[in-house]
Formats: sequence, structure tokens, C-alpha cells
Amino acid sequence: MGLFSDLKVLYHMAVRPVRGKDHATRMENFYGGQAADYDDFRKRLLRGREELWSRLGVNDGGINDGEVWLDMGGGTGSNLEYFGENIKRLKKVYVVDLAGSLLKMAEKRARDRGWNNVAVAEADATKFVPEERQVDVITFSYSLTMIPDWFAAIQHAETLLRPGGRIGVVDFYVSRKHPEEGFQKHGWPTRAFWPNWFAADNVFPSPDHVPFLHRMFEPVVFEEYKTRIPWFPVPFFKMPYYVFVGKKT
Repeated sequence: MGLFSDLKVLYHMAVRPVRGKDHATRMENFYGGQAADYDDFRKRLLRGREELWSRLGVNDGGINDGEVWLDMGGGTGSNLEYFGENIKRLKKVYVVDLAGSLLKMAEKRARDRGWNNVAVAEADATKFVPEERQVDVITFSYSLTMIPDWFAAIQHAETLLRPGGRIGVVDFYVSRKHPEEGFQKHGWPTRAFWPNWFAADNVFPSPDHVPFLHRMFEPVVFEEYKTRIPWFPVPFFKMPYYVFVGKKT
């Protein structure tokens, strides 16, 4: 990816005001001008997506023939690349997002690769219901922090999952000031700086996502990491993120 493309994305992330009277309009306003450069930059920014698909077992027997997967906030459909040839074993994959410009790229991706079982839906993650009514897997890949009513999105996902179905989440977060035993504790600079820095782009890392996910689902995988933010001037000050896989009981 070239310097010009990086600067274009950084302009939309850090300089250009995000405008819109509702969340859908703001999302399209934010992503519309950077859609073509979105995947390359986000591959360096959004770590853990490949690990999430691996933890969901897409390459070691975790996919069952005829399953229905739903990727909430799936954008350009880049996550679908992690399925490899296994994507053809699925009955249906839905890519759900509010940004139409990103979904156009998802449609093109599916068409170019001959993925006839992929459908896109310009819809709200708190309300979308697929024609199958219940699904086998739901993923939120760096989308939960961009959903204002995030707890409603998680609750809605729980209603859409069949019993035994799985939810997978990878996202930025900060810990609570006093996290429960066994969870990482982030210092005050991390808890104070990153939520304010990301808020300019309507991204809201929360101390409550992880506890709520553990409360709503039976934890199967939970891993905590930190990553460097591209072009951030202080390289040793890293952003926390997590990978969570849970099961509906």
C-alpha cells in the first residue's frame, strides 16, 4: 500500500469531520471516501481477525456442511477470505453493514470469486433477521465498538443463534478499573487516552464489552493482546484488543 493511500485513510480517520443525522449516515460518510483503500490499511490496524477465524475452527473441522454464518459489520467482506475453500461448504454467509459503499465491495468480492452463497445486507446489527431466522455462527470483527447500542446487538445475536451456536468477537477494548480475577488490568493512561482518541471516529472501546460477553455466553476462547497503531507517534504505547469465542447454551 502506498503513502498516498495511507494518507487518504488517515485523513478520513483523524482530520475529516464525520457528519450525519443518524448512525447509518455517519457510517457512510466516514467510509465512503476511503472504501477503496479500506482493506489494506485495516489489515495492519485491526489485528486478530485471522486468529478469530482460526479459533472458530474454519480450517480444522470447525465448519459443518450447511451452516449459516452471519458477519455483523462485515464491511467489504474481507473476513470471508479467511474461510478459504471451506466457504463453499456453508449454506449461506451474510455480510451485514450500514455502509453501502463497503457492501458494494463485498458484493464485487463475492461475485469475482464465485461465492454464490454470500449475501450482503445493508441493515442494523441490532435488528437484522436472516430468512433462516436462526444461524450457526455470528461474528463481530471490530464492529462492536462502532455500534452505539452494542448491548442490544449482543442480545440480538443471542436470539439469532441456535442452541449450541457460536459467537466470535475481536475488537479494541479497555479494562475496567478493577477487573475481575483472571482478566488483564490496564493502567490509567490506557483507560483514559484510547477511548477519547478513538471517539473522534465514533469508535468506542468499552470496559464493559468483555464482561457482558462472558455473562451472555459460555466462554470457549478468550485471549487478550496489545497492538501498535500504524503511524501513531509513540510506538511503545499500544492499544489493547481481545479475541472471544462463546457458545449459546
